[in-house]
Amino acid sequence: MIGHVMTCRLLLGTCMAWVWAVGCNARTDRQAKPFPATHEVADWVRTGDVRTFAAADLWKYIDGEAERYLKAGVRSVSTADYNFRDKIDAVVDIYTMKSESAVEKIMESEPAAGAQNVRLGDGGRLFDQSLVFRKETYLVRITAYESSPETPPALLALARGVESHLKP
Repeated sequence: MIGHVMTCRLLLGTCMAWVWAVGCNARTDRQAKPFPATHEVADWVRTGDVRTFAAADLWKYIDGEAERYLKAGVRSVSTADYNFRDKIDAVVDIYTMKSESAVEKIMESEPAAGAQNVRLGDGGRLFDQSLVFRKETYLVRITAYESSPETPPALLALARGVESHLKP
């Protein structure tokens, strides 16, 4: 009887560990999928791992701006670094929001002066060193650390790569 109880506990523990491992791997895959792989978008190389911050930890990533996103309804942000032709470093941030109206609220709260409207997702804006667009419950922000004539078209190409991966 004691052997049977021990076997059941061992089996249950193994099953729980397996379910936990599968759940963690599935979560990582979902987070990484919106980010194009190296050279999937011409001349762009992903230079690091995808990092994800839950809403409660958003302040660790965007200290000072976190409250605005929390009030709008952010669930999480995932971020990854990229490099274009060893000339332009950029970061891609994908905010997952609770609703499309939450995404609109953030977009509408930001200045559009100096931006070129671009056809991405449900609407986007391209600046000299950044691009922001929304698609359903996602807000995507790509920021370059360098400015050159190559920067806007390169950011637009990367944004199109991200957009093609975003799933509802």
